[in-house]
Amino acid sequence: MSVFNSRLFFPAAFTLVTLFVFLICFSCTVSAHFLLNLNVRILHVEHMHDSLRVYLRLPMPYLVADKLGPVTSDSLPKPAPFTTNQMEENTLVHYVDFDQVHSQPLGLGEFAAKGFTFEVKGEVLDPIVEDVRIHQVGTQPDFATLEEAKIVFIQEQIFPENNDAVYVGDAVVDIVLRYQHGAPIYTYQVSSSLDPGLPEQEITANLILDYSPGNVQVFRERGLLTKPISISRSAISAFGTFVKEGIRHILEGLDHVLFVVCLVLGATQLRSLFWRVTGFTIGHSITLSAGFFGFVPTGGWFVPTVEAGIAISIIYAALIVVIPRLQINNHEKNIVAVTSVIGLLHGLGFSFVLHNILQITSPNIWQSLLAFNVGVEIGQILIVVIVWLLLLMLRSLNHFIWQGSRWVVGSVCILVAGVWTFERVAILIGTF
Repeated sequence: MSVFNSRLFFPAAFTLVTLFVFLICFSCTVSAHFLLNLNVRILHVEHMHDSLRVYLRLPMPYLVADKLGPVTSDSLPKPAPFTTNQMEENTLVHYVDFDQVHSQPLGLGEFAAKGFTFEVKGEVLDPIVEDVRIHQVGTQPDFATLEEAKIVFIQEQIFPENNDAVYVGDAVVDIVLRYQHGAPIYTYQVSSSLDPGLPEQEITANLILDYSPGNVQVFRERGLLTKPISISRSAISAFGTFVKEGIRHILEGLDHVLFVVCLVLGATQLRSLFWRVTGFTIGHSITLSAGFFGFVPTGGWFVPTVEAGIAISIIYAALIVVIPRLQINNHEKNIVAVTSVIGLLHGLGFSFVLHNILQITSPNIWQSLLAFNVGVEIGQILIVVIVWLLLLMLRSLNHFIWQGSRWVVGSVCILVAGVWTFERVAILIGTF
């Protein structure tokens, strides 16, 4: 019979607690489903016989936020091009200067031309700015397909009367750039030197839709594109960019990670783990698609309700870990059924992220949706395998270490998820 060894148990428990505190403090925010990818840049790339024509949409701050001048005699920094500054309630705010936009209609496009690089076989292509449009967020035309992007530039730019105030942060810019090459282009690389210094700019969603003759591929890359991304006519390459995003999303979403960890800890046998993970997978696969296509409520209460439900689901999974009799008193089928229902909640979180990147009318929508879901599953499997192997290792050392470690981790998860539940329920109440 194994004997409790405090010299082994307490260091192991301390290590596990420290690891979880580190994850909680330094991981992404718990509401990442709805903060992630608010900043989206869309590039529709049309192949001409000797060039590329790029229809670009991006938030205006990406073009001007880093171009503030020094502080002047009025104690305000010199405005960035195409903007004005003023203090409101002791806060510096920036407005679009439509007079300047009207007088230099291609000016914002020049910033984009300098900021984006298209390279073919080591040759950097020279850009030509063909057209620019600026819109206030909420009034911008659809931009999900190449046809929609082209329609934007057929319409005349309408400027607000009397230079009506529009915050720079509430403006999006559409730009047409042409990159001459002199011959048909089959593969190329895209990168960007734009570094506006914006909060959370590292999670910028870049969606690149390549329209080669008779073929459309959708590529997805996160960040500022400081490292070039290769664009080709390969469906596998395009598929892989969404798989990678699915993996990153689940691994960087602490609430998803904690739930899967508790799911593994609560399964004492490999068979029970298989059925619980399968139920969770089926559940979130259903709502990932349903939520993306809009088959969910649209009220302001819905997002915090889902977030609160996800936090409560972690508490449920963690309670099964720390209170063994809950498993004894519940048939395995009941636990799998509940886990499947919980998967429905988590799937909504996944779908909201993808919906911020893609529109329902985007090309190859099912390919992108499937690839993202595959990435989520791969990320989930990675968590399951790592935690299960750690459990086997602890179990081989000492029964009390194995049981004690499960209890410590489960208790920490309950504490963390309890705080999240309180915060999210408070947000939910505030929507009424």
